[in-house]
Amino acid sequence: MRERRSGRDVRRASRTREFDAFAAGAAGRLLHVATLLTAETRARNPYARALLTDALARTYAVWDRLRDDDPYAYARGDLVLRFARTARRHRGGRGGVLAALGPRERLVVVLRLYEGVAEEQVAALLGVSEAYVLAVCDRAVAVLRDAV
Repeated sequence: MRERRSGRDVRRASRTREFDAFAAGAAGRLLHVATLLTAETRARNPYARALLTDALARTYAVWDRLRDDDPYAYARGDLVLRFARTARRHRGGRGGVLAALGPRERLVVVLRLYEGVAEEQVAALLGVSEAYVLAVCDRAVAVLRDAV
């Protein structure tokens, strides 16, 4: 005899399928963002992978509440804030392309230049002024230009 699935089981399975599709599409880019933030290399990026795992787990936990919001922006924001809280431990990079920059500079450069997030959104996410974001971005680009 076939068991009947409750409405809650059907919703949970649907939610899981939706999240799995999102994660399959977004995980690669989010891992690259995390790798740039941590200044690790693509071949060896355990801290970036841990950040990604935590951000995706948190995104899954609030998935039902993200109906009208962009889940990628939410996951990226969670990843960035997790990095910002622990960045002091990872001042020096491990050979990544942005290793010459400090953690705050990497945050701003990755969000502004790689992800294309507007200055006012970066400022709001990090709790700083737009002028600060602009100054940090300019200074970081100059450092990278000199490093090349």
